[in-house]
Amino acid sequence: MSSKTKRRVSGTTSTTAESQPNATLTRRFSTSTEFNPDYTQIKTGLKRIGVLAASFITILVVLSFFLK
Repeated sequence: MSSKTKRRVSGTTSTTAESQPNATLTRRFSTSTEFNPDYTQIKTGLKRIGVLAASFITILVVLSFFLK
């Protein structure tokens, strides 16, 4: 049968593991203030979809009068 050996964990790895989440948190907060997205293309796309939807509904209403 194989013998089981225990691995030792040095104290330096536990301190670096604890300090890394703090570093990522500070980095995460600093990048959130710099994040400034540009939504102009999205706004124009939504306006275009709205105009198309309104025109299709208008066409359907007009066609419903002719079909009756």
